[in-house]
Amino acid sequence: MINEIFANNLEEYDDPASYDIENNAYLGELPFLTEWASKKRGPIIDLACGTGRITIPLASNGYEIIGVDLHAGMLELARRKAKALDQQIEWVAQDCTQLSLKCKSPLIFMVGNSIQHFHSNDSQNMLLASVYNHLEEDGVFIFGTRFPNAVELLQPSTEEYWKTYHDSTRDKEVDVYTISDYDALSQIQHYTTIRKFKNKEGKIVDEKRTNISLRYTYPKEMERLLAENRFEIVHLYKDWNGTPISNDSYEMIYVCQKVV
Repeated sequence: MINEIFANNLEEYDDPASYDIENNAYLGELPFLTEWASKKRGPIIDLACGTGRITIPLASNGYEIIGVDLHAGMLELARRKAKALDQQIEWVAQDCTQLSLKCKSPLIFMVGNSIQHFHSNDSQNMLLASVYNHLEEDGVFIFGTRFPNAVELLQPSTEEYWKTYHDSTRDKEVDVYTISDYDALSQIQHYTTIRKFKNKEGKIVDEKRTNISLRYTYPKEMERLLAENRFEIVHLYKDWNGTPISNDSYEMIYVCQKVV
């Protein structure tokens, strides 16, 4: 059952097959996570795993992995994809703020900026407490989130082009646009995503709109949040290539160790 806290922020995932087509090809985090996985033994946990975009490639490389997500439809598609590849992955439908897995892990990760779904201080604390409780003593938690720079937060509240991709199920090109509205008091960016489906002549024949709200957390705020939840920041990068953080960053990649 979907937690009421998150239930109103899941429109973007209502069509798992379309979501997978649009996003599954991106594997930018995989080399970084594979390197860390190679240093660890035991089950690795992928939180907010979605349709298994990173879970399945890691399993294909021989790692024991558990995929956890709140959304039943996303998990079902992940299961089907893994089964088609004969991959043995444990898929678990759970709220990441209330994890109850029968194991501890040396490595837990959360990609796709999923931590931005945790809007309140309480939900952020609950997430980190769940992660802490499921890490081994020297366990590592890796996650990424968008960097709250001025360009990112002060986007115009008009329709802006983002990207184009091919929807293979409809055999149509899709132009993606976004409209954003940042609430500085809550630190939440409200996005409307518009997908415009084009036929072979380039004419728009369909349009779909979804809404999503994402919280931005500032670096010093994140530093305090992690320390209060007994995590030490081992590394902080601006991308999944391990580039040092800087003022022109668009992402923050955290490698954190559990403090016993």
